Formats: sequence, C-alpha cells, structure tokens
Amino acid sequence: MPHTLGSKLKENLRSPSNKFFAGLCQALVIAVLILFAFFVFVSRNTHCQPADCIIPTRRLSHPEPKNSSPKIKSSHFSAQPESDHSSRSPPPVVPVPARARARPNSPSTTNVSHLVFGISAAAKSWKSRQQYIESWWRPNVTRGIVFFDDPPSKDLLPWPSSSPPYRVAENATKFEVYKKHVKPYVVRIVRTVLELFREVKDHSGVRWYILGDDDTVFFLNNLLKVLRKYDHRKYFYIGGTSECTKSNYDFSFDMAYGGGGYALSYPLAAVLVKNLDACINRYPYLYASDQILQFCISELGVSVTFEKGFHQLDLVDDISGLLSAHPQSPLVTLHHLDIVLPIFPQLARNKSLEHLMEAASFDEARMLQQTICYHKGMKWSFSISWGYSAHIYELLLPVSILRKPLETFTPWSLKKRPPDYMFNIRPYEPKQPCDAPHIFYLDTIEKSMTSDTIVTNYVRLEKRKAKTCRLTMRSADYISRIEVVSPAAEPVKNENRGECCDVIQVTNSSTAKVNIRTCRKDELVAPM
Repeated sequence: MPHTLGSKLKENLRSPSNKFFAGLCQALVIAVLILFAFFVFVSRNTHCQPADCIIPTRRLSHPEPKNSSPKIKSSHFSAQPESDHSSRSPPPVVPVPARARARPNSPSTTNVSHLVFGISAAAKSWKSRQQYIESWWRPNVTRGIVFFDDPPSKDLLPWPSSSPPYRVAENATKFEVYKKHVKPYVVRIVRTVLELFREVKDHSGVRWYILGDDDTVFFLNNLLKVLRKYDHRKYFYIGGTSECTKSNYDFSFDMAYGGGGYALSYPLAAVLVKNLDACINRYPYLYASDQILQFCISELGVSVTFEKGFHQLDLVDDISGLLSAHPQSPLVTLHHLDIVLPIFPQLARNKSLEHLMEAASFDEARMLQQTICYHKGMKWSFSISWGYSAHIYELLLPVSILRKPLETFTPWSLKKRPPDYMFNIRPYEPKQPCDAPHIFYLDTIEKSMTSDTIVTNYVRLEKRKAKTCRLTMRSADYISRIEVVSPAAEPVKNENRGECCDVIQVTNSSTAKVNIRTCRKDELVAPM
C-alpha cells in the first residue's frame, strides 16, 4: 500500500529523534503564552509599585470631622491664610519629614516631628507671655498653633517667625451650650483639641497631640523621653495633677491639668474629636475646660496616666523648695512662672527663664534631678538639684528627709489647711541651725571638651540667717561656691535609681567640689 504524506509524518513523529523536537516545540508554545499573559497583566497595572502589584497595602485611617474649620494665619499646616493682618508673609510650611510619615504601627522612635502642639492663649496677655512659648519653640522644627480668643492687636504684628503660627479660635458664642454654660469662655478652650485636629491635613506622621497654655514651658527632649514609654497606637491621656489638694478636690483628682500640659495619643484624639461638641453639651455645669475634657475622655473608658514631670504649679511665692527637691522623673513642663517669684532670686523673671533654659540646653535629661551625698568628716549633707541649686546642711540627714521639698511656697488658695499638698513637705525655718540649708543658685555652666564633662557652679547669694548647728559645730559659712562636675552623657539610671555623688573638697577653700557619677551596684546613699 503506497505511503501518503500523513502516514509518513506519523511515522517520523514516532521515531525517538523526532519525539524530542516535538516536546521542545510544545514547551516553547506554553512559555510564549505565559509571557503574553504576564505582559497583559502588567500593562493594566502600570500605576502601582512592584510590591503593591503583588501584595496590595492598606493604610489605617480615621475619618476627620465633617465640619468646616476657620482659616489659619501663617500655619505650619496645609491651610490657606485668612485675611492678611500684616504685610509680612507667613512663615514657611514645615512638612512632616519622610522618616516620620510612618504607618500607625511603625516601630520607629518617636521624635519631635511626631508631635503637634495646641496652645490656648488670650490676645491681650500674649505680649507678656510670648517669652514662655518662644523659650522652647523651635522654628521650622516644632509643629503647632497658638489659638487666640481675639485677633492679635497691631502692636503684635507683623507676626514673628520665632513664635508658633496663630489662628483665631472659632466663635464659640454660636453654640447652644455657650449660653447655658456656667463658664461660657471655657467652651472655646476645651475645643482647642478639636480645632487643632482639623487643621492637620496629613495625620500619617502624627503620634501625639500636646495641649498647653500660653505660659506653659515645655522641655521637649524630656517630653519625648516620657512619651517613648507609651504605645502611641493605643489610647493614652498623659499629664500631671495639681500640687494642691484643694485644687484637686474642687475639680478632680483624676484629671490632667492643661496648664501643666498633657498629651493625647493620635488614636484617642481622633475618636475624641468626633463627638466633642456633643460631649461639651452634656456638661454645662463644669467650671474648667480640663474637667470637661476629662469627662469626655472618661466616656471612652480611658483614665489619665500621671507623670510626675508635668507641673501645673498651683503655688505662689517662692517655689525654690519644690524645684530643689524634684521627683526622680524627667522635667517635662513648668507653668505659672508669671505668678510665682522669679525662680532665680538674683535675676528678673525673664532672665530667670533664660538662665534655666540655658542650663537645659547643656543637659536637659539631668535638669532638676536631685543627687544627694555626704561629707562624713564634716558631718555635712549635700543636695544638688542639677542646673538650679545646691544645698549644704550642717547635719547628716537621711535621703528620705532631703527628698521632701522645703515649704518655701504657699498654696494657690493662699490659705493653709493641711493637707495642703499632694506630696510631703518639710517646714522651712531659716533660723533653725540644723534644719536650714546653706543655699546656692546656679551661676555658670560650661562643657569641658577634654574630660567630656559638664561643670556647673552654684553661688551663695546671702549668708544663712541661722547660727552653727550645735550637733556638729562645723559651720559652712565660709563656703561661697559649689562646683559640680557631671558626665556629659545622659544619666545612666541603673535599676531605676538616681545618680550618686562624691564630695571631693570642702577644706582650705571657699569652693566645695562635688562629682556626680553613676551609682555602683548595691551602693547605699546613707548618712552613717
């Protein structure tokens, strides 16, 4: 039977050599089809990044309030300026650095770019309080807004770049609650967090909202150190209570005081502002804005977290006793510095603040941290409040006694009805020889480049009024200066303890010398 072309082809394909070529052709066809399908897919998704094309990403977000917000004057946020009050152009916008634009679950370390400040202020008092804000504000670095009750007067314009941008708060009189509220003006103040939240157009880099008054002084590095202890992805309401028992009794023992400043984590602020106006409406009988805010936060099931470095300073007169025995916590804020006496008696109020902030610029972590040591040969006790004061007692006193502040101050109410304070005190009796300290205040500060240390000098302003302590009969009247040497590095607080010190010179000189150092393991700071 003759062979046809088809039969010959079949026979050739059955041969071993031709089977290999047939399989190869089949594989090439399949590969071409797969490549064609891939290019079709890519051509339809050219807008995404390679990683996103494979695994789509999600960004957590919180809906913003629908209400429109008033326009802002020279803001660091993406907002249009309102009608021009001056010929000066607004300061440049401070964008969120790329490193700070992290998702809410980012593990990166919290830095100043993650904070947004809201400052409640009165236009009439700004001229006298501007120095408090500018003492810690970092132009083009910190972000925030000063919220005024009224437009600033002409003498405040053009607006300086050394101050935060400002805006005039929304007119609160239009709200129904304003007319029935026992203290109508507090409605504006409590809404500061709401108006601040609305002004932030990009929340991706915000972790904390920080609220304060126009006379609140923040210590930014210490604030960051405190906030890093907490998970910004959770609900946190962090601040300090009043120093006075009566203030807390009148308002709340469970409230962060706005003058001392407080911090709201972003998730808490986001959910708080959604219903803040309705919450304000529910409490027309509350006198204080801080109290209203605490009630609203409590409705979310959140309690305040107290940190001892936030200071409302509901005190009057001389607060040196408190500042000389600060708790073992970072100094975060000071308030009411325009009410108390100048913190450095030898300087005017504004110069006192400058002097304190200069010390903080050298070593903020050590500011006001109390270190106690003894010279057992002379039977003297030394108490150093770094960057502020130094005390010498002509008696060996236990640490637990020296950590109690001397009552150089008066309660906010001006009436003493113990217990006046939320902490233990010692009576200040300048004429008691064994109990009254020799007091020295910060004079100079410098950094030694050769030994990597910081040298602070504290000087006596006046002689102590008391006689020599009869229990020791070793007068310290001849000491006129105390030189304190501390490491330039941040304090190393092993096992959650403070630092130790050594008195290295008290004789044959009018200058006493003290070295601050890390405590040795199991070291006791004991007078005997």
